[in-house]
Amino acid sequence: MNGNSFIVKDCTLIQIATGIKVQTLRELRKELSEIDSESIYYHFWGGLLTPRFKEPEFGNDFASWAYHALHDRILAERLSVIDPALYSDTDNLRTALLDVIDERLDEVEVVPSSSSDQQFNFVRFQIVVFNTQKQLNHPKELGSAVRHFSSGSIFYHFIDARRRTKGSIDDFRAWLNMFGNDYKKLSVLISRIDPYFTTLLELREIISRLFDNYFKTEKKV
Repeated sequence: MNGNSFIVKDCTLIQIATGIKVQTLRELRKELSEIDSESIYYHFWGGLLTPRFKEPEFGNDFASWAYHALHDRILAERLSVIDPALYSDTDNLRTALLDVIDERLDEVEVVPSSSSDQQFNFVRFQIVVFNTQKQLNHPKELGSAVRHFSSGSIFYHFIDARRRTKGSIDDFRAWLNMFGNDYKKLSVLISRIDPYFTTLLELREIISRLFDNYFKTEKKV
């Protein structure tokens, strides 16, 4: 944001190997308790911006590995329903992961293990941000503008923003809050959008449609 203008940015994620690999569920549990929180963030959210092959119902990398490498569908399903958007920070998300894994370890007689060529590789990331040279001067511009956002811009402003903003909110709400209570209702509507169980292109359509409908309704009042 620059004054009361919304500066549109784009981004990409650069994967950085940590060198940490695990082969069993117990090893995964140990490393998850110690790994940098940015790695956990990447293995949940990174697939949106850097797509990789996985079963659609197993959206995060942990669930996908549990299904494909450990061949533990029960664990995969439990991990797949963890929604990172519901957690205030990555450490709380880490706790949720550990709870699911601990529960599964208590249930099984033999600890699930992968073959040596299907180990889980922990990755961290670096975000590279670009200035698009575009800016919005009034919230009424949001609908038409967002429709032309790149996937990187949607990721940066609606998802990654939660790591940067006060209150862990997206950049759209952070900008609207600068106008006092004028767009409080719109901010509430935005807060109800869950960005996780979707693609960035679908998310772009949902957000832009919300803005369009809101300002069309406002114009009629």
